[in-house]
Amino acid sequence: MRAAAFSGAVGKSESEINKPILPFATVADLSQKSLLMERQIEIFFYGLFMDRDALRENGFRPTAARQARVDDFALRLGARATLVPDPGQCVHGMLMRLTHDELDRLYAEPSVAAYRPEPVIAKLANGESAAALCFNLPAAPDALESNPDYAAKLAAVARKLGLPEDYVRSIG
Repeated sequence: MRAAAFSGAVGKSESEINKPILPFATVADLSQKSLLMERQIEIFFYGLFMDRDALRENGFRPTAARQARVDDFALRLGARATLVPDPGQCVHGMLMRLTHDELDRLYAEPSVAAYRPEPVIAKLANGESAAALCFNLPAAPDALESNPDYAAKLAAVARKLGLPEDYVRSIG
């Protein structure tokens, strides 16, 4: 009998014995907690999305933002920015965390829907490295393609974030 398994169960009704000792969450509570506790993914941003304030203004909640660089890649600008393999070069940007849901929403925007996640190793100013995802175009823009307006906005964001000045001057 179940009552025998509990100390002090003698003399208690079946409903008292079956009453949970700890409060249990409802399915709705668990769903809510799941949303709040969704795992955040480390992302390396190198374009306009590296502006944490702009992300927040659009309803995203980036965390743990810090400067970083990715070695052996170069920044290529066309209509948008992308990274291309280039041994000996590096791209500066921001490492931050977003949830899967936030990444899905961010890259659902038609102008960036073609970007695909790729793994990179980002180097932080303190010498540490972090594995991260980096969203790139599957096909880089032609080397002769340019977008002076985008380049000016990107340089302004890079300068605002305190990225190295020689890197900022190289944008565009």
